[in-house]
Amino acid sequence: MELSKKVIEKMMSGDAFSQWLGIELLESAPGFCKIQLKVREEMTNGFNIAHGGISYSLADSCLAFAANSYGTQSVSIETSISHTKKVESGDLLIATSTELNKSKKTALYSITISNQDNIEIAHFKGTVYRTGKEWFPENNNLQ
Repeated sequence: MELSKKVIEKMMSGDAFSQWLGIELLESAPGFCKIQLKVREEMTNGFNIAHGGISYSLADSCLAFAANSYGTQSVSIETSISHTKKVESGDLLIATSTELNKSKKTALYSITISNQDNIEIAHFKGTVYRTGKEWFPENNNLQ
């Protein structure tokens, strides 16, 4: 199994919140992740649209999976999001990462979130700290 997928599966197995969100992995590669979720009624707010935390959480998980996909444990140190369109119950949200920069200690990612009609609904930026600790040290992954 490819290392990126192995890492993401391990992360998901211990991630009760991403499981509750119903996140599904669509694609992965080193430095890249594409995931999706379907917005449920209990994810909406008083305006009867998806709570902003839903798209934020999807993007945050996408960031985590992309940043950790090299096999090195990475944690976020700064994130931000801009919502551009409303999201309703029943919408399918797809988060796709782009790695903008990666050094030995940090990495910067852009996450685009689109709906089922390929309309961009949010843009997320995240910086991670790369701890140097390996997910699977027995593999001696030095990426």
